Amino acid sequence: VCVSGDGQSVQMDSIKSGFVGSQVELRCIFVNSNPPVKISQVTWQKFLNGTKQNVAIANPSLGVSVLPPFKERVTFKQAAVRHRTPSLEDTTIMFSNLRLSDEAAYICEYTTFPAGNRENMVNLTVFARPLTRMTLTTPTIVARPQKRKMTVATCLSANGKPQSVIKWDTRLKGEATFQETQNSNGTVTVRSNYVVVPSRETHKQKLTCIVTYRNERITDSVVLNVQYEPEVKIEGFDGNWYLNRQDVSLTCNTDANPPVTVYQWKLLNGSLPSTVEIRNNSLIFKGAVTYELAGTYVCDATNGIGTRTGLVEVNVTEFPNNPPPGGREIPQEQHNAGAVIGGAVGGVVLLAAAATLLFVFLRRRQRTFKGDYSTKKQVFGNGYSKAGGLPAHPPIPNNLQYPDDSDDEKKPAQIAVTGGFEASERDFDGDAEDLKRPYFTVDEGESQDYDERTLAFQYNPGPDIADDMVSQTDGSVISKKEWYV
Repeated sequence: VCVSGDGQSVQMDSIKSGFVGSQVELRCIFVNSNPPVKISQVTWQKFLNGTKQNVAIANPSLGVSVLPPFKERVTFKQAAVRHRTPSLEDTTIMFSNLRLSDEAAYICEYTTFPAGNRENMVNLTVFARPLTRMTLTTPTIVARPQKRKMTVATCLSANGKPQSVIKWDTRLKGEATFQETQNSNGTVTVRSNYVVVPSRETHKQKLTCIVTYRNERITDSVVLNVQYEPEVKIEGFDGNWYLNRQDVSLTCNTDANPPVTVYQWKLLNGSLPSTVEIRNNSLIFKGAVTYELAGTYVCDATNGIGTRTGLVEVNVTEFPNNPPPGGREIPQEQHNAGAVIGGAVGGVVLLAAAATLLFVFLRRRQRTFKGDYSTKKQVFGNGYSKAGGLPAHPPIPNNLQYPDDSDDEKKPAQIAVTGGFEASERDFDGDAEDLKRPYFTVDEGESQDYDERTLAFQYNPGPDIADDMVSQTDGSVISKKEWYV
């Protein structure tokens, strides 16, 4: 609002804006004083780069005049201004079909009498909404074995004012390039290309371009149509083709764009069996499985882009490899396998038991025999003496028994001897178990550890001692139990 010192003022908006092709209202109201002044004329002017250009004039005597190039697009809002006796207090104008060239400052000037001229100004900004579109670079995108990058889509935001910002939304692992172009009319064109390596994985992937213009968000999407050679996989062989099995087949499954048009089957290093029937992408083997079916089967699949190959190695066994469903008879080779496994387990158990018995035997021998196995024992009746101590020994009773007791229980009683065997001064109980020990052993190699005395042990001999003792040529006897138990 511009207010003069005597009370007159011109009221206007400081800023106005509109889009190209739209309509905008530029307000201008004169506030008169009291007593009022006389309005002689109202003039609208365009002020650009320091230059003023008349747009429209309203005169009480001459009427309303709009100058080119605004004549078809500028009018006074109030009808009273257009009357023969106009009212000029409100000279707001309507700007329609805005152009980019309309962007400027506009002055509304009142000429009064006797106060003189009063004016104010508004800045008009004209925006240009961009034209946004997204296109595929080529209708046919082909995946090549060289795996070269190529531009698959372009997002364009053309002739925008102010300029737009472009982003991409996709699961593709590609990259985007950007380019900005300043146009002569003050607009900006933004272009972005999306680059990716075409492949089977990029087929049918969605690619979205997001254009942000001021506070607007514009999106456009395409789905990539990528053509590629067939991916081939032969299915049907489960690793369990055995003799006399029925209803087996192989299928050449493919993933291709465009679809496969030609399938070709062959057997590597040979010809297909006579019992096979080719049905499009399948091999049907009639009758029972025989060894003739074994080999490497090859499937060539061809589409409009190229040909790819898949293969499978088929082995035929005499018996099934997998156990049959419940209730069926188990094949003989499975019985044999079970017997082999059972035999192996039994052998391991038997070895463990033998090792345990051997360990017990060695421990027991260690407890009952302390000398060398090559050492000879000299037995003298009911006891032992140093080797050569006595030339003979009494006859051995036939009822001598050998209790299987520890060495600690075989401790002899020491007695003095003058020419024969005498009892010890120790009083022994004839019924006690300690008196039933047959003898105490002394190795010939260890005889030097004893003095010139005889070790004797009193016992009540058992009835079977003769059966357990072996006579030697030097007059000694050896206990079988001591040597072999």
